[in-house]
Amino acid sequence: MKKNTVLILLLLFNVYIVFSQEKAKEKSDIKVGLVLSGGGAKGFAHIGVLKVLEKAGVRIDYIGGTSMGAIIGALYASGYSANELDSIISSFNYTELMQDKLPRKAKSIYQKANTEKYAITLPLKKGTIALPSALSKGQNLFNELSRLTEHVHEVEDFSKLPIPFFCIATNLETGEAEILEKGFLPEAIMASGSFPTLLDPVEIDGKLLTDGGVVNNFPTDIMRQKGVDFIIGVDVQDKLKDKDNLNSAPGILMQIVNFQMYDKSDVRRKETDLYLHPDISNYNVVSFDFTKEIIDKGVDVASKQLKFLKEIADKQHHTAVKRNKRNHLAKEMLYINGIKINGNKNYTNEYILSKLNIDEIGYITFQKFNEGINSLFATGNFKSIHYKLVQRDKGTEIHLKIKEDEVSTFLQLGVHYDDLYKTGVLLNITSKHAVFKNDALSADFILGDNIRYNIDYFIDNGFHWSYGINTRYNGFNESFFIDDGQQNTVGKTPIDYNDFSTQLFLQTAFNKNIALRIGAEHKYLRIFSETLVNNQIIKDYFDKSSYLDAFAKLRLDSYDKQYFTKKGFFLDVNYKTYLVSSDFNNDFTPFSQLYGTLGYAYTFFDKLTFHYISQAGVTIGSNDNGVFDFLLGGNNENFVNNFIPFYGYDVAELGENAFVKSALTIRYEMFKKNYLTFTGNFARVDNDLFNNGAIFQNTKSGYALGYGLDSFLGPVEIKYTWSPETRQNFWFFNVGFWF
Repeated sequence: MKKNTVLILLLLFNVYIVFSQEKAKEKSDIKVGLVLSGGGAKGFAHIGVLKVLEKAGVRIDYIGGTSMGAIIGALYASGYSANELDSIISSFNYTELMQDKLPRKAKSIYQKANTEKYAITLPLKKGTIALPSALSKGQNLFNELSRLTEHVHEVEDFSKLPIPFFCIATNLETGEAEILEKGFLPEAIMASGSFPTLLDPVEIDGKLLTDGGVVNNFPTDIMRQKGVDFIIGVDVQDKLKDKDNLNSAPGILMQIVNFQMYDKSDVRRKETDLYLHPDISNYNVVSFDFTKEIIDKGVDVASKQLKFLKEIADKQHHTAVKRNKRNHLAKEMLYINGIKINGNKNYTNEYILSKLNIDEIGYITFQKFNEGINSLFATGNFKSIHYKLVQRDKGTEIHLKIKEDEVSTFLQLGVHYDDLYKTGVLLNITSKHAVFKNDALSADFILGDNIRYNIDYFIDNGFHWSYGINTRYNGFNESFFIDDGQQNTVGKTPIDYNDFSTQLFLQTAFNKNIALRIGAEHKYLRIFSETLVNNQIIKDYFDKSSYLDAFAKLRLDSYDKQYFTKKGFFLDVNYKTYLVSSDFNNDFTPFSQLYGTLGYAYTFFDKLTFHYISQAGVTIGSNDNGVFDFLLGGNNENFVNNFIPFYGYDVAELGENAFVKSALTIRYEMFKKNYLTFTGNFARVDNDLFNNGAIFQNTKSGYALGYGLDSFLGPVEIKYTWSPETRQNFWFFNVGFWF
């Protein structure tokens, strides 16, 4: 009996000891708060510190940050490990991320055909030029942050994240700090990191917010209010620069921003229990090319405190951090069961959905969804496009919050020179939602040696048929060979060529790369030469007629660039049937023409491009008017009607009712945006292309060797061309976008 009593007492004593230890351990548990300062690219050092904290076993109970500290902190709080953050940050292209530039594939087929000719775009507001609020709207950055935090889109209370989190932004109206700890996480960290003049401010709950570093770049005071026991502060702030280093506009702006930032820096440091300041004096806020080196600086400074950090970890209870993996992104597929759109006033839901190229119900890859967001933003009609992915009934409901651009009128400029049109200065006025929703009115006026205009009005109805009207005048004066209408070549004659055309059309887009257009056209041609007879100028007209035709046009354009193309496919098929004419020459009978272009480009080793283009045209019916012949020759990309470039021959030197042409260009990029090109082109220009089976008989050939520069004004090219048949050679030179 005594033996049993002793055993029971020993057992009770052991239970008491274990319970006491657990209670003691519970009492000794330390809650750690981590504060990460702002500092642009220097903030990558935060990742290095996080690596050491994980190695030491420190449990982070709360994270607070500003600017880059907010971005790194939010991603870590949402469930990423330090190594995952290292991989994510190292994979970014920061030039693309911090700018509004998008790949050409994001543009619609209408934009590709009509808007890629302007060197400068200036917004107009109330009749005056409006300066943008920042260099970038930040859409690319938001897209990336939203993608990375997709698994916590529904967490509206940041204290419910795997690790509780808050960040700081600045209220632009009051100048006060805003503590963001509820709402939509991507928006909050965008607001905290929107550096003035670099990124647009972010509007949240009616407040216009910008970079939190302006008022509180190191929010240790806010962290102290969260009830933590121990604050680790990682500070990547610079010291104020002396006068010798204040010699640039960005440097002076940064110094002004830093005045407030460093005013309370000493106080903020004293509020930490462990202050870490990586040695990043050799880097600045835009040192994005030194990601690894900056991360290593964070590792270095934290490793010196490794023993102390382990002691902190020993005083904590340890439970695994909930690593929320991205369910949708892991399988790269979304099942959409609804779309809600808010904020659109001048653009219909159908328009927005068509640019997104998604159905309201169905499967889509996350990559395709992101491409749709890019396409919507590429229209230039929206200041911001924020989206939230909400789980509903085993699917995803997309909530789009759209902010339309306040500026709807733009002045656009361009310049050009070539051997045919000579000098031209392009002035464009574009007005969006000018009359109806989804519309755009664009008016080009070209001043110079050959005055021209092009006015286009288009209503884009998305999935439904769109419609518009286009009127243009194109004219030039050049000496070239022309048929006199009796199948006789007049010779090389100075010709004044004028084309006035107006089209009414319907258009449907199958996706952003393919569109079909059908319509009716009125065309007035005024083509003549001038001779001096008895001191009087006599005009000899080759044509002075009006024509009415119906047309259809199918266009596919997946080229990555309009000029100096590196990859992609191009197809342009045109059918016209000329129905009636005022018939100046008394020789008109209805006829039709079918003309098409097929192109393909592919690049090897990112330097050597092979670009193949094939063109063909045929006249159906009887056409005795030489002005509608297919006219080959020259180096121009802005020809009207049936003018087609062909190296080795002068403008319109080859002409007939049908032709077939192939050209292969080999282009080598010597160094960035500088190209050497060689082109060989071959053509048959004949009424009977098949020629009883002898299809290669009388084939014309020409070659071109040139240099090209891809400049902000457009292509700058010089080419030497020749033909072995005629032994002719020509120099061609052009500057700027073609228009």
